[in-house]
Amino acid sequence: MTCVLFDFSGTLFRVEPADRWLGSVLDAAGARYPARTVTGWVRALEESGGQPGGAPPRRLPAHLAGAWELRDLDPERHRWAYTGLAREVELPDPAWYEALYERHMRPEAWAPYPDAVEVLTGLRERGVAVGVVSNIGWDPRPVFAAHGLGALVDAYALSYEHRVRKPDARLFRVALEALGGVDPGEALMVGDDRDADGGAARLGCAVRFVDHLPGAERPAGLRPVLDLVG
Repeated sequence: MTCVLFDFSGTLFRVEPADRWLGSVLDAAGARYPARTVTGWVRALEESGGQPGGAPPRRLPAHLAGAWELRDLDPERHRWAYTGLAREVELPDPAWYEALYERHMRPEAWAPYPDAVEVLTGLRERGVAVGVVSNIGWDPRPVFAAHGLGALVDAYALSYEHRVRKPDARLFRVALEALGGVDPGEALMVGDDRDADGGAARLGCAVRFVDHLPGAERPAGLRPVLDLVG
């Protein structure tokens, strides 16, 4: 293998739990509510799917179906879809919905998986190029930089920048071209979504899947990648 492509959310990074997501907004607003009330909001927000990178919506409202379908191709639709889902939960302050969306893009809302730095560093030491291929509506580069992973990534192929999303082979090809025209047969794609990330196999890339779990439950899910590249 001469390069490894990684998904972002659920593969290299894990978004913060929903209680901390909401709690950060409440703290910033100086809002104090009974624990039972806050727990109810957290549960409802999880069910709504309003946290990007979190659980998918239990039910997709009809008026958000169009934005949801195109959310990873356009930043405005991404914001509209997720703030719309969050608005399905009645919160005391309407400003919180935008604050929640802004929060999810902050580096402190994300944590690398425990073995992410080790694996990316190991690939760099082996001379293996690294790309990130993500269906996303915003730029995660600042997240990588803030957590010390930015210098370990050679190229990004982000759906909203190229108006194409996984599993479409074109997004994987963008990444391979950005890495110097790597042949798909020399590339490995690592991701947590068997449909979206599995699209790389149609291009001829090898594929390995990891589980989208909290970091404490997946301390070494990425380490086998080092064995695969040799």
